Amino acid sequence: MHPPRILLGVNIDHIATLRQARGTRYPDPVQAALLAEEAGADGITVHLREDRRHIQPRDVRLLAEVLNTRMNLEMAVTEEMFTLAEEVRPAHVCLVPEKREELTTEGGLDVVGGFDQIASACQRLAALGCDVSLFIDPDEAQIDAAKRAGAPTIELHTGAYAEAKPGSAAANAEYDRLSAAAVHAVSLGLVVNAGHGLHYHNVEAIAALPGVNELNIGHAIIARALFVGLKEAVQEMKRLIIAGQEAGLMAALDAHEHDHDHDHADGHHDCCGH
Repeated sequence: MHPPRILLGVNIDHIATLRQARGTRYPDPVQAALLAEEAGADGITVHLREDRRHIQPRDVRLLAEVLNTRMNLEMAVTEEMFTLAEEVRPAHVCLVPEKREELTTEGGLDVVGGFDQIASACQRLAALGCDVSLFIDPDEAQIDAAKRAGAPTIELHTGAYAEAKPGSAAANAEYDRLSAAAVHAVSLGLVVNAGHGLHYHNVEAIAALPGVNELNIGHAIIARALFVGLKEAVQEMKRLIIAGQEAGLMAALDAHEHDHDHDHADGHHDCCGH
């Protein structure tokens, strides 16, 4: 059976960043979300940070009312965020680490170290009907802990891969880590999403990872939109991730056929006494 088409979640945080820079009512991230949906986004991702540097509670509440797809609310594990989640009941919640001084999320959740708190958060959010995801590094111990904590979904942090020089040994090593992590997570029955630092030149390889369900991408799409418009920027990204997924599926099929041919050849030699 052909696997489901890979999904694109569009993060609109940086529309709000531009608005907050001047304290105006424009550009409106809610309007951007609706345009992204029209262009083919499968969901809208927003991160309501403690310092309110971009997305505001008003945005989250309005999005919950008007989205035609689904909202993926990124949030820290705090009582304030739980209160909002209880109010708006987003379809998806992705738990992320958060530090005030960081420019953007710097790493994955330490599920191993904060297991009890995160497991409790997963239970509380699941009781609200939210599909819970944990934003984690591509580390087997963290993936195992996410499974034990009761999260049905993980989002693999692709930042280290995105920041490595393309084609370098470091980039190749990070890609191998992500690939192994995706395979391991799928083997545990987890849904695997990925994101952070992805752009138009590196996204196809990540879309080709085995079993990846969805990519969440924001900064690159919003930056591209300055030159081509938001609809075209979303459509371009969607074309790339679908092409990447198809390339990954073809590579996996070729590898399977090669292994099958090799096994068949070995069996033929055995029966002939070679």
